[in-house]
Amino acid sequence: MLITPTIAKLQALSLGGMARAFTEQLESPSYAELSFEERLGLLVDREAQDRENRRLVRRLKAAKLRSDAVVEDLDFRAPRGLDRATILGLAESHWVEAHRNVLVTGPTGVGKTFLACALAQAAIRRGHTALYLRLPRLLDELVLARADGRLPRLMTAWAKVGVLVLDDLGLQPVPPARAADLLEVIEDRAGLRSTIVTSQLPVAHWHEALGEPTLADAILDRLVHGAHRLELKGGSMRRAEADAGVGDATPASDPTPEQASTDRAGSARKQKRRSPSSPAGAGVPDYPETDERR
Repeated sequence: MLITPTIAKLQALSLGGMARAFTEQLESPSYAELSFEERLGLLVDREAQDRENRRLVRRLKAAKLRSDAVVEDLDFRAPRGLDRATILGLAESHWVEAHRNVLVTGPTGVGKTFLACALAQAAIRRGHTALYLRLPRLLDELVLARADGRLPRLMTAWAKVGVLVLDDLGLQPVPPARAADLLEVIEDRAGLRSTIVTSQLPVAHWHEALGEPTLADAILDRLVHGAHRLELKGGSMRRAEADAGVGDATPASDPTPEQASTDRAGSARKQKRRSPSSPAGAGVPDYPETDERR
């Protein structure tokens, strides 16, 4: 059997995974003990897995998530109202299949965006598509798209996204014209796709943030009905992480003359070794390393 032409034909047919698995089988004597059907099944499994991995990479790239958040990295130890069972249940993404929404509220820095991106990535890993957009930029993009004629195409593209993450609702008042645009985006998705909305404001205050009462009623009716609500609380996770590297040091007593003399000598030796082109502290961050868990 001519091996090289066979591998070349597999690659020409875009069966790279199968070609690599075939090469591995040829190089490993252990595969000789398997039947033809078993070896063929392994080749097909490798190709299917490779294709799924490539699809996952494409979906993650297209989603433009704010962070590489995953549910496994969520910190359930912090007292901020995260229920492990609820979050792990949402990570199964049944709410996406049922076309329901998720509303995440809480004070700044508590991890709303991280949680939203983690749930979106969980949905992507289960075969859905996703897209992250900050709400202020979404509204600006709609204005630009209307001006240059891209609006119908843009609205159609957003309507097809399985999970649309709208971050930072209510940071600033929404003018009536832009609230009308937002209603069109939500209307295209209501009952057909899922949306994750994050906000510093409690859901009860969203009506005021959305401006014109009639438009606010219509938007909230489509967003809130049947949605999962995650109300986070507590202090800023960013501040807590920044403080994590600072110990509760007890003030030291005044040094003895012998200790002071030793300290001055050590400082002089360090100063002598330091290069003139490398000032003290150069390249050393003035903040502690932080934990990526949220």
